[in-house]
Amino acid sequence: MAMTRRNFIKAFGAAATVAGLGLAGCSGGDSGSGSASGDSASKLQTIKDRGVLNCGVKADVLGYGYLNTETNEYEGLEIDLCYQIAAAVLETTYEEAKEQGLCEFTTVTPSTRGTLIDSGQLDIVAATYTITPEREEDWDFSTPYRTDSVGIMVKSANGWTSMEDLDGQTIGVSTGSTTQQLVEQMIEDNGFNCKPNFTEYQSYPEIKDALDAGMVQAFAMDRSTLNTYMDDTVELLQPEIEFGTQDYGVATQKGSDLSEVVDDTVNELLESGWIDEEIETWGLV
Repeated sequence: MAMTRRNFIKAFGAAATVAGLGLAGCSGGDSGSGSASGDSASKLQTIKDRGVLNCGVKADVLGYGYLNTETNEYEGLEIDLCYQIAAAVLETTYEEAKEQGLCEFTTVTPSTRGTLIDSGQLDIVAATYTITPEREEDWDFSTPYRTDSVGIMVKSANGWTSMEDLDGQTIGVSTGSTTQQLVEQMIEDNGFNCKPNFTEYQSYPEIKDALDAGMVQAFAMDRSTLNTYMDDTVELLQPEIEFGTQDYGVATQKGSDLSEVVDDTVNELLESGWIDEEIETWGLV
């Protein structure tokens, strides 16, 4: 999967200069201010002084960020990615970063991830965070480490074969995500004559439970994560229709000196093949 270096790095020097002057960032995106207390300080130095990297991650997305209730440990591609970034910032190895626990994890939701960056509580967010022009006004994003598209899971017993079968049915989506808009756009772009309803849920397991209980008739989300919820009772509806392609990036404070280190690290991991190995390790193929 070919990736290109993000444009914000080209303008990093100017952005860092603005941050150094203590000017507030832009507003918009996920209702964030794009600024945080202590803009004039070096984020890198703050992290080094603290000795750990504060990371916002998901706790319910298998393969990306998942809190294993048996071990009480976070696991997944994005968790490992956080340790790689911590190793780069704190000038140690990936193995030592994991062994020494140099990441402090906080579970985030679509409604909290940007706010916690703005407040300074989090240094980075790696939480299936889709890069959009609106969000880039408020936060820096790394080069995408993963590109995915949206899928719609339905019960196999329904015997549905077309998006038209969704007419009047309820689709479960994640609160604060762009999934509903992407599904509606797909229906319009393909000329389907159907109008589904949507119900938002706080977590992906809740949506799967609602599907199993018949409270919703479809479950829409990113395909690689949907795959982790597949079993003999469900299937993707018209999987040949690829839509809602989106890039995941690591978010940081706008204009922070941390942003370039994060982007460099992601690019190195892409070029070395480490990301591809992680995708296979966590079953995200």
